[in-house]
Amino acid sequence: MQQQRNKIKGLFLNMIPGAGHYYMGRRPQGIVYFLLSFGVLFMSFLIAMAEGDEGILALGVIGFLLLWILSMIHLVIKLLQMPTPIVAPDGSMLDFSSTMPVKTEDNERVHVILLSFIPGLGHFHMGLMQRGLSFLISFFGFMTVMLFLAGITSSDAFLLLFGVLPVIWLYCMFDAVQLIHRKQAGEMLVDRTLFEEMEAGREEGRRSKVLATLLSAFPGAGQMYLGLQKRGLQLMLLFLGSIYVMDLLRLTLLFFLIPVIWFYSLFDGLQLVSRYGREPLQDKPVIEGFLNHQGWLGAVLMCLGLYFIVVNVAVPAIDIRFPEWRLEYRVNEYFKTIVVSVLLIGGGVKLMTGSKNNKGRKGAGGQS
Repeated sequence: MQQQRNKIKGLFLNMIPGAGHYYMGRRPQGIVYFLLSFGVLFMSFLIAMAEGDEGILALGVIGFLLLWILSMIHLVIKLLQMPTPIVAPDGSMLDFSSTMPVKTEDNERVHVILLSFIPGLGHFHMGLMQRGLSFLISFFGFMTVMLFLAGITSSDAFLLLFGVLPVIWLYCMFDAVQLIHRKQAGEMLVDRTLFEEMEAGREEGRRSKVLATLLSAFPGAGQMYLGLQKRGLQLMLLFLGSIYVMDLLRLTLLFFLIPVIWFYSLFDGLQLVSRYGREPLQDKPVIEGFLNHQGWLGAVLMCLGLYFIVVNVAVPAIDIRFPEWRLEYRVNEYFKTIVVSVLLIGGGVKLMTGSKNNKGRKGAGGQS
């Protein structure tokens, strides 16, 4: 058991490239991975500072990640090749340097955990090819799509969605550990994808609380998985729409609203999960009477369309015709302040008029 604990500890230490190799006694490899990884990162930082080009730093970060992945894969392969120690009747460890690896339940469990650090490989080891492939495609496919969108739109807002990757990784790890325990208990495992399992759960009228909890880390996803489509869709649109609009208009003053929306959605999802199975859940929208606010939504979309036309078409054309006006500079410099001021003033007026109307209704109700 000590050898197994050392394996897992070495794998966690290798979150710092090379540290796991050094801990497991492979000191030259550990030093090489450490120096290469951080050397690439440090040199790219120095060159980027000297040249003033952030693209060089981005390439350095990509190089660091590739070396880290290579270090992890290399360590996992070496750990799987290590023989299992033989325990004598008196509890002492016998010499196992010349023995072949022995496949035991504990050894297989450790192998599945180690391989699951790369999503899907642990399931492949258990013979669950479809399930492992669904995890592998979900993790790396989502990463590729987010990088593609961030590159195409030149917007850093999509990078915030990388927070979904740890959720997929944790669920994959938990699922692999759960399945290996079921396999060792003698239960027959069925190789089906995540989507097939969700469909089976929907047909049987049940849903996984663990998966719902993990999905709640992304606003609206947990609610939609529990069948609350309206509530989940509103939270998801509110979160992603706020990020897009604030990044578009560069309203950094209102960025505090993003974590507020995220925490509200998270705790709302956790409360719904705790109530699931004990009481019926109602698909109650976050914003009541949403259909009654379609006029406001249409006005917002019209304003965004006019903003794109003015900023990307009209302002550059006027700036070329009358460069002395410096219109583009003035729009970029003062437009944000004007928008934030109008929003704050409008919100304050709305709250004040709303409170007066409520007081008037209460007074009228008391007189009657």
